Amino acid sequence: MGLAGFFTITRPANSVVAGLAAIVAYLIATGTLVPGVILLMVVVTLITAAGNVINDYFDAGIDAINRPARPIPSGAVSRDAALVYAGVLFFLGVLLAGFTAPLCLAIALFNALLLVAYAARLKSTPFFGNVAVSYLAASIFLFGGALAGGNRLIDMLPVAVITFLAMLARELLKDAEDIEGDRAGGADTLPIRIGVRKTALLAFVFAVVAVAASMLPYFWWGAWYLAGITLVDLIILVAAGRALGCTDSARLKAAGSTGLLKIGMFASLVVFTLSAVYL
Repeated sequence: MGLAGFFTITRPANSVVAGLAAIVAYLIATGTLVPGVILLMVVVTLITAAGNVINDYFDAGIDAINRPARPIPSGAVSRDAALVYAGVLFFLGVLLAGFTAPLCLAIALFNALLLVAYAARLKSTPFFGNVAVSYLAASIFLFGGALAGGNRLIDMLPVAVITFLAMLARELLKDAEDIEGDRAGGADTLPIRIGVRKTALLAFVFAVVAVAASMLPYFWWGAWYLAGITLVDLIILVAAGRALGCTDSARLKAAGSTGLLKIGMFASLVVFTLSAVYL
């Protein structure tokens, strides 16, 4: 075992991007930045890294077949060492969250527990696993708002709801794209249970609700925000709409819905940030 394996197993790029998103979340919540956001970034990075490690711990058997180059199946990190490492990262993340704000600490602790539950059980539970992933993505905005206080956290709820719903739509479509491989591997997902067509319809419903929720910030950011978010909403609706009528994973992949949804979600983040700073 070497240090490289312990670095790789955290999926550092993924973890750091999550940490940077927490800084953006605070910027959206307040329109400004303070030195404390660096600690916020570290907390989110550590807890995200811990989640990645504990995920690899529980997936060690599957990864030995599907992803043998990953740190645990390749022997770069032992399974027992990964468990201890995840525990240390979770502990450090939650500990440092105690130096931010009480609401941040509560969210950090809850997310740490949820990440363990997801890796151990929820990941293989139809729909609830998708909900968990979508919440974890949306909670970064709650985390940013929580550092600024309870009122700012409440202000961030619409942004978190929009992110949650759009992410949930994308997660469902991603599962529908992977339905053949998941079925062959014995996985149990919502698309396997209800089919690609119904899953695409459900994803479209969540996308529509996300678009409806995106109208709420108009009341404090005004017409310029509305103009920007309307363009983003069109991207999201087109993306989800492309999936409608798809009856199999091949057609769904060809539709490019998940990629376009990802673009729409990134564009919404840009609109939120610019609105917070300039409006």
